[in-house]
Amino acid sequence: MSTDFILPDIGEGIVECEIVEWLVAEGDQVKEDQVVVEVMTDKAVVEIPAKSDGTVTKLFYAKGDIAKVGEALFAIDEKGGSSAGKSGDAESKPQAKEPAPSTAQETESQPVAKAAANGGASDFILPDIGEGIVECEIVEWHVKEGDQVKEDQVVVEVMTDKAVVEIPAKSDGVVSKLYHAKGDIAKVGGALFALQSEGEVASPAATPTQGSSETKAASAGTNSEAAPKVAAQGKALASPAVRRRARDANINIADVPGSGAKGRVLKEDIESYVEGQSQQSSQPAVSSSATATAPAKVSGGSRTEPLRGVKAAMARQMAESVRTIPHFTYAEEYDLTELRAMHKKLKAKYAEKGVKLTLMPFFIKALSLAMKEFPIMNAQLNDDATEITYFDDHNIGMAVATKIGLMVPNIKGVQNMTLLEVAAEVTRLTNSARDGKVAQADMKGGTITISNIGVVGGTVTTPIINKPEAAIVALGKVQQLPRFDAQGAVVARDIMTASWSGDHRIIDGATVANFNNRWKEFLEDPSSMLVEMS
Repeated sequence: MSTDFILPDIGEGIVECEIVEWLVAEGDQVKEDQVVVEVMTDKAVVEIPAKSDGTVTKLFYAKGDIAKVGEALFAIDEKGGSSAGKSGDAESKPQAKEPAPSTAQETESQPVAKAAANGGASDFILPDIGEGIVECEIVEWHVKEGDQVKEDQVVVEVMTDKAVVEIPAKSDGVVSKLYHAKGDIAKVGGALFALQSEGEVASPAATPTQGSSETKAASAGTNSEAAPKVAAQGKALASPAVRRRARDANINIADVPGSGAKGRVLKEDIESYVEGQSQQSSQPAVSSSATATAPAKVSGGSRTEPLRGVKAAMARQMAESVRTIPHFTYAEEYDLTELRAMHKKLKAKYAEKGVKLTLMPFFIKALSLAMKEFPIMNAQLNDDATEITYFDDHNIGMAVATKIGLMVPNIKGVQNMTLLEVAAEVTRLTNSARDGKVAQADMKGGTITISNIGVVGGTVTTPIINKPEAAIVALGKVQQLPRFDAQGAVVARDIMTASWSGDHRIIDGATVANFNNRWKEFLEDPSSMLVEMS
């Protein structure tokens, strides 16, 4: 049976890909996880592997062609049979042609859009295409089974490890199946929902798709095959992402009991296996002659929950930054009395025009002006520490605390923007971040970051660099404090402390101090900033 690899629209900004290089030819035998093709999305070059052993029956595109969302890239005969007699069908159009697989194993292992068992409905399936997406959490269903939907109507909100994403319907039709409940985790290679196209009538004898949440729930307590089992001699059933987790944990995946259909090893199985090994190794040996003593009872309770989505991504990013970048911190005091006075006047003036003007646009624009004189602050060092890349655009990020975790969208090309244009972008990105729905384009390409801890309190901190950037600054709270004026009299001034962290491989203390002094001049004398902007 020949099956197609199809690239769906999963709301991550992927709308098409260019064929960079085919690493196989039609008729070639391939193994599971063997790279079949290199494609270039609007984010990166991605290697797409075979999902199973088999024979390549069709390459739907030539090198340099553009593959569209919803179209097949290649087809593989899992049984390794000849493609004779299928070529005519394969060439007719690049879409899935086989009926739904008859086993849960085939359903879970094939990330392709296929006709479901219920009368030709098609599943929306989330594939592993190398963009770091391995699972998504169901945040909110906007429809229920049986609802009529229109093309581009939002069906479900899901949360990946990057952001909350709205997934739309691909065509008009009827929602025939929701495979997960709110809060469930949808795995790579699994269907999110099924859509019955208009004009197609579901068969009354239709049965739930193998591997669906309904089937799994029904068999959870009655089917003996649902119990975890260790793979028999041969290759364990698992996705490439799960195999990578096993390799990273230095365990043999064949030893791991699989809780998925047909004994398929899931990510949770790897984690449970590792946890079990850890518990066994931590238990002390007890002599057979020793008297067993009951463990002491600990008062109080605890709660354990998985780290998912944006919070999980932040945890990995911060750990990687600290591990690979030598940080150093520099803090300085700023007198913002004049800036706050100017802001108060402008805020009232532009509020009448519907423009929300906070202090943040002043910090961002002043930072951009200072970076023109210190381009190293807008540079990045490669992982091998052999090349420095200097960026013309000042893409300044803002750390925003949201309901799903810390997000850092960035304003593109601040050096070419007016203060009001920066203010408009600050408002747009802040609102989007707090809703957890920042576009991927707004999250990528940042060159330096501002974090504002002052809104919740605190004066000095040691911020962690948003890798691969070279610097980050954290703003403390503004306090009215006594200071001496030029005549020695004590006066009240609006004082803020800002804390810098820099990549000490390319930025030294003197550079940060001089750069900071220039930024400080713009903030303490805002009229000088306005002159530089003209």
